[in-house]
Amino acid sequence: MALLMERVSHAPPPTLPSPPAHESKPLAFMPKLRRLPSQSLSSNHSYISHLDDHLNSRTYALALESCCCPRFGKQVHAQALKNGFRGHEFVETKLLQMYAKCGYLDDAVRMFDKMSERNLYSWTAILGAYVDHGFFEDAYLMFWEMQVEELELKFFVFPLLLKICVGLCSVELGRQFHGIVVKSEVDMNVYVGNALMDMYGKCGSLDDAMRVLGNMERDLVSWNTMIAACAANGKVDEALQFMQKMWVEDNLSPNLVSWSAVIGGCSQNGLDEEAIEMLGRMQAAGIEPNARTLASILPACARLKKLRFGKELHGFIVRRGFMANHIVVNGLLDVYRRCKDVNSAVNIFSKFSVQNAVSYNTMIVAYCEAGDILNARRLFDEMESNGLERDIISWNLMISGYVDNYMFLEALTMFIYLLMHDGVATDSSTLGSVLTASTDMGLIRLGKEIHSHAIVRGLQSNPFVGGSLVEMYSKCQDLKSARIAFDEVKERDMATWNALISGYSHCNQIENIQVSLQEMREDGFEPNVYTWNGIIAGQVENGRHELALEMFSQMHTSNLHPDIYTIGTILTSCSRLATLERGKQVHAHIIRCGYKSDFYIGAALVDMYAKCGNIKYSRLAYNRISAQNLVTQNSMLTAYAMHGHGEEGIAFFRKMLRDGFIPDSVTFLSVLSSCVHAGSVEAGKEFFKLLPAYDVNPTLKHFTCMVDLLSRAGQLNEAYKLISEMPLQPDSIIWSAFLGGCVLSGNVDLGEVAAKRLIELEPDKTANYVLLANLYAYAGRWSELSRTRQMIKNKHMNKEPGCSWIENSDKIHIFLSGDRSHKKHNEIYDTLYNLRIHMSLVQELPQ
Repeated sequence: MALLMERVSHAPPPTLPSPPAHESKPLAFMPKLRRLPSQSLSSNHSYISHLDDHLNSRTYALALESCCCPRFGKQVHAQALKNGFRGHEFVETKLLQMYAKCGYLDDAVRMFDKMSERNLYSWTAILGAYVDHGFFEDAYLMFWEMQVEELELKFFVFPLLLKICVGLCSVELGRQFHGIVVKSEVDMNVYVGNALMDMYGKCGSLDDAMRVLGNMERDLVSWNTMIAACAANGKVDEALQFMQKMWVEDNLSPNLVSWSAVIGGCSQNGLDEEAIEMLGRMQAAGIEPNARTLASILPACARLKKLRFGKELHGFIVRRGFMANHIVVNGLLDVYRRCKDVNSAVNIFSKFSVQNAVSYNTMIVAYCEAGDILNARRLFDEMESNGLERDIISWNLMISGYVDNYMFLEALTMFIYLLMHDGVATDSSTLGSVLTASTDMGLIRLGKEIHSHAIVRGLQSNPFVGGSLVEMYSKCQDLKSARIAFDEVKERDMATWNALISGYSHCNQIENIQVSLQEMREDGFEPNVYTWNGIIAGQVENGRHELALEMFSQMHTSNLHPDIYTIGTILTSCSRLATLERGKQVHAHIIRCGYKSDFYIGAALVDMYAKCGNIKYSRLAYNRISAQNLVTQNSMLTAYAMHGHGEEGIAFFRKMLRDGFIPDSVTFLSVLSSCVHAGSVEAGKEFFKLLPAYDVNPTLKHFTCMVDLLSRAGQLNEAYKLISEMPLQPDSIIWSAFLGGCVLSGNVDLGEVAAKRLIELEPDKTANYVLLANLYAYAGRWSELSRTRQMIKNKHMNKEPGCSWIENSDKIHIFLSGDRSHKKHNEIYDTLYNLRIHMSLVQELPQ
């Protein structure tokens, strides 16, 4: 962070030696110095006034040094030429400095090129112009041109040269200039020493900066420069040690600049808690923060989402009169935005903010994060009507806002508008967002067109764009194109590798996952939690739950801590495998990591215990969820339905309604299932009629529950009427439920209708013919039964064998009827034989 209130790396501007006053001919004096019209000059500009004597070089120097208006400066330039000052080193150097100060670099360069004689001050002025405009390479080349002139370098040149090193991020070049400093015997100059420390600090070479500090005459600026260097490199403890040393060694007290440097360094390096702590220590030392200090601390407060502390800072800012500072106000906007306090952000924006592009962009983000896309778009359109330029940042914020709120079509439409907008070019953020939109909409052709656009713009090698392309092609199962897109990325980062490995996992390419993990390590990256999350999620998606649990164990052995996403994914595998013991282990991990208060994790635990057959643990997990919502309510209601606890499920649903929860489609499906298990027809009818009241459109699953409920209760005519009048095409599950009811009631006529429709939908499914055969058997229709069995035999159909499994020593053992695939099948069948003998002997014993 730049030091506050003090110049660190610049020597004071050199005082040019005043040459003898230029003796010009006594010409009729040009328009004498006079005040220009108010509309062309601000009140603090130099002005030309009538003078009694002739103008000399000192007069021009005074006028140009105080000139801030390029129009006025050009008038002075014209008058200097008319009065014969062309080729005058001193005046032309002042003109050069004036053009550079006013931001007219081209005019400054033109002035320099036309100078017939150049001295050290002229060269220093043009070097300063290039440096101030950020053209560090040009400044460096200009320095070597200056060397050809064989000018003796003075101390005031070196701060500029060292700034070039900072701009080029070249500590090696800085060391070379340091050598020239020593050779020129100006290394003991305090201004040069401070500039050297500043350069080394900004180039990350603190050891060199410390050596400079130890070998120079130090002042307060020197110590503050060293403190700033340490803080900017994240060395907060070292910065504090130097604050103590400056008092012990030089009897200098840390001032506002010292503390602000530490606070700014902490904030810039993400040490947000430390930045806030430093602010407290600064105030305890009796030093009040200024606007720049507050501008440094506000981003730390925003990132930590400390709303209460942000409001305290807001009050301090108002009391100290800093609300006129637009940087501070924008910082406050960001605090309220990140803390989701949109109303406070809107209040500041409308009343205090200098409504520029930064404040508008901050509010657009605030509205997008709050899901208020209409107001975000209103502000975006308002920027144009207020004459503010909407740069690529504004466009990107709006496009990403649409994507984050799943408004993919609107995002793509805005992208098209951007392409039609002159003067604004797309960048990597734009393409990454629209690739996400096209991927989620399944628009692979559009995605390829965006890929072509990225190639034209030269952005296909960008890690963010490349990662989005890999993700798009992976989701479309085009792994060859995904790999090509990955290989085009020049500087791959962790996110790019994770996108590729996640793609392989989702496409079930296990071998490629292992190869990519090895390549990733060779590229200097170790798999992180997001890498493992992608692998585990892919295995769960492909139904490879055992492998997902194995990957979860490997993640543990790599000393990585699963995050909340990992836990939610792995609980799904525990549920699908009904592995209670491993589910308990994951639950213990949840408690250790403090995730038990998350309602999504709580709902997943309820579901896992229910699917593992333990409704008691489901209830306990549900009762420990601190903040209930509809997701947790649905999980418990589904658990009751799954375990056949119909009455408890119905009572739970009624309590949900009393507690103010708004049921959704899942809620009604679960409660209707509970009604089926309880055999409560009236409750089922009551709840089914409630669907329209809660804007829930009944799906096939809801109709299936009602048909099953009515069929089991023997109300077959009403069930058949419901099937005939439903707005959806009945599927095999509905007809199967209806046929099951016909079997229970022995209704052959309706049963044959159901069986006919069922066999039309699934002609090769053995269970359909078995149901029909059972119907004939219940009704005593033996000839039809014989015909159906013969049909099964002629079609070479076999009844699907029953399946069961047990968990032992963290392994799942699966068994089918007549199965001999298990490696210990001989021992299993021997044990089964012994059990049968034992049971037969028990039956023969007298009661």
